[in-house]
Amino acid sequence: MGPAALGPDGFAAETGVSRETLERLRTYADLLAKWTARIDLVAPSTLPDLWRRHMLDSAQLSPLIPAEARRLVDLGSGGGFPGLVLAILGAPDVHLVESDQRKCAFLREVARATATPVTVHAARIEAVPALGADVVTARALAPVDRLLGWAVPHLAPDGFCLFLKGARSDDELTAAAGTWTMAADPLPSRSDPSGRILRLRGVARADPGRSSGAER
Repeated sequence: MGPAALGPDGFAAETGVSRETLERLRTYADLLAKWTARIDLVAPSTLPDLWRRHMLDSAQLSPLIPAEARRLVDLGSGGGFPGLVLAILGAPDVHLVESDQRKCAFLREVARATATPVTVHAARIEAVPALGADVVTARALAPVDRLLGWAVPHLAPDGFCLFLKGARSDDELTAAAGTWTMAADPLPSRSDPSGRILRLRGVARADPGRSSGAER
C-alpha cells in the first residue's frame, strides 16, 4: 500500500504555506473537482489524493525558483500543474501555455477565484512568441527531447528548465543527449518516490559533428 492520502493540513505542514495561501489552494482544489467531472483536467482516480499528487507535486518546485527570477513559463498547463500552483505560491509573472480552450477557461476561472495574476496563452506552444523566461516548467507533457525543443525558444539567456518526470527520466535524458547539450541535475521528488525533478541548465542544441551528452 502507498502512503495515506495527504490533506490540506498535511500539505501545509509539508510546505509551510500561510493560512491565506492554503485557503486559495482549497478554492483551486474545489474547482478542480467540479470541473474534472466535465472536462479531462486530471485522472479522476487521483482526486482522493490531489493534495499530494497535484498540489505538493507542483509546490515542490517553488523553492527551486531563484529569488531574482522575473518570469516563469509553464508549458502544456492543462489543469494548472505546476504553473498555476506556483503562481499562487508567489512565482512572478507566470505564463500558462495551453492549447485546449476548455482548459484555458478553467485556468482563468481559478485565477479569478483565487485572485492570482497569470497570463493564459490559449495556443499551441509553437505558436506563442518567445517569452524570455527565467524558468520553464512542464509536467507529464512529453519526453525530455521534445520538451526542450518547445522550451528553448522561450528561455532567457541564463534561464533553465524544471521538468517533473517519472521513473524513466534517466532514459529520457540519455535519448535527449543526441540532440541537446545541458547540465542535468536530477532531484528526488517529494510527492512520488519513483519521480524526479529535472533541473536543466545551459541547454543548447548539440553540434552534430561532436559527441554530446548531459553532464551529471
